[in-house]
Amino acid sequence: MAQDVESLKHEVKAEKNCLIWLWLAVIVVAADLFTKHLAITYLQYADPNPVLPVFDLTLLFNKGAAFSFLSEAGGWQRWFFTAIAVVVSIMLVLWLQKTQRRYWWLGLGLSMILGGAVGNLYDRVVQGYVIDFISLHYDNYYFPAFNLADTAITLGAILLIVDMLFLEAKRNKKEETENE
Repeated sequence: MAQDVESLKHEVKAEKNCLIWLWLAVIVVAADLFTKHLAITYLQYADPNPVLPVFDLTLLFNKGAAFSFLSEAGGWQRWFFTAIAVVVSIMLVLWLQKTQRRYWWLGLGLSMILGGAVGNLYDRVVQGYVIDFISLHYDNYYFPAFNLADTAITLGAILLIVDMLFLEAKRNKKEETENE
């Protein structure tokens, strides 16, 4: 029995995990920081630069979280959101480590969320706010400004939802069949 447990532990350790997707997180962080640098360099604060009738480049600073949540809280929110981002980032890396590589869809989503979280974490620690510059609107209705990190987080979350709704049940059924 003990030999079977040791054999199983060895098999689990030998199976490749989704840490391979960390390269994608690094690319997301690099692209996010580069585009934020361009926004700071070439855009004036709160001055819209029309690109399309529904899309402007507008430099804005967000001291809060999504949709400027707690942006007027007095400063403590910077470290609160920093702590959350650090904890979430660590959890995402551990999740990637525990996820088998064959579940690449899940690894892709987790890595995109990780890259976005780290990109915004960098801003929050270094600048004290997150740099946003993408502004979508229709007529006088404006969606809150965002950046590439936010886009990666959103796309990663969509991948996780698709995985949960359509792929997880198939994966669990396949694993049950393999274990019988």
